[in-house]
Amino acid sequence: MSAVAIGLNLMLAGLLAAALMMGYRLNARLKALRESHEGFARAVADLDAAAARAEQGLADLRAATDEAHDALADRIEKARVLTAKLDRQLQGVPQSAASHRGVEPVAEADVERVTHRLGALLSASRDPRPERQPAAPRREAAPAARPTFDDDLFDQPAERRPTPGARLGARR
Repeated sequence: MSAVAIGLNLMLAGLLAAALMMGYRLNARLKALRESHEGFARAVADLDAAAARAEQGLADLRAATDEAHDALADRIEKARVLTAKLDRQLQGVPQSAASHRGVEPVAEADVERVTHRLGALLSASRDPRPERQPAAPRREAAPAARPTFDDDLFDQPAERRPTPGARLGARR
């Protein structure tokens, strides 16, 4: 063999080795690209599932808000009817008989205060509320009776007001 043939064979072997190295590096890069593509597809599927759960949660929250709004609107309407009925009854009683029975006429400021309170409760039911942190368990033997919004609407004597424990464990 001649020197030229040996040189050309060596050059061809070098080029083949360079091509093999480039092919190996290209294979590693393509493998990493495939793995990242599969990871990206999994991340997109997880994101889609989370979005579907969030949409369902929002729909449930909207339904609960609408239900609470309707219940509160009904209670407000009943309170207005009762207030109007009480006003009619108080207007029908002569002033001397009303003072004799110990009944005081309803002041316009009281009606306005109750109306304002009802409006505030109604608007508060529509406002989004921030998430609450779970409360620490209480260690009190008997819970103290706290006023509810019904106390502002219906003036009941303190001895007839229900206590929070009397509601069969229901909490507001």
